[in-house]
Amino acid sequence: MPANVHALRGNPSKLPRAQLLDETLRPDVAIPPCPSHLQGEARKEWRRITPHLKQLGLISQIDRAALTAYCDAWGEYVWAARRIEALNAEASAAGDASGDAGRVWNTPSGYKQISVIQQIRNRALELMRQFLAEFGMSPAARSRVTRSDPQLDLPGVDRPREGGWAAFE
Repeated sequence: MPANVHALRGNPSKLPRAQLLDETLRPDVAIPPCPSHLQGEARKEWRRITPHLKQLGLISQIDRAALTAYCDAWGEYVWAARRIEALNAEASAAGDASGDAGRVWNTPSGYKQISVIQQIRNRALELMRQFLAEFGMSPAARSRVTRSDPQLDLPGVDRPREGGWAAFE
């Protein structure tokens, strides 16, 4: 049954909402403009990932905010990883070869705790994991995303990915 009939009848088959919407909501595949506030590694990640998402049909103009959040988390992760590396290099030059200088700090009372930079890194990784799943950019998430391709495939006719029909896009 079409999704609109399911909606009118109250979804008697108990299909997941995502499966029902998959039949009707297919925005045009397009790369949204990169926000001007993204800088450095976040902007590089935007430029790296958006062509791949477009090729897979997994990006549209309405995805700008989610993609911005993912790229921002990537930028935070890279910053924290580089800062930890720099602190470890400084500590190593000073004779501390433990490799914990950027990850573990001593409290004023002498206890060890996870550094603020390590906490930023861990939080950025968690945010990235969540957004990777939204765009199907992890092995487990790939089976749960669908292309946003408004053109229906014809039975027995394959559209080549490169050349051929792609020249008319």
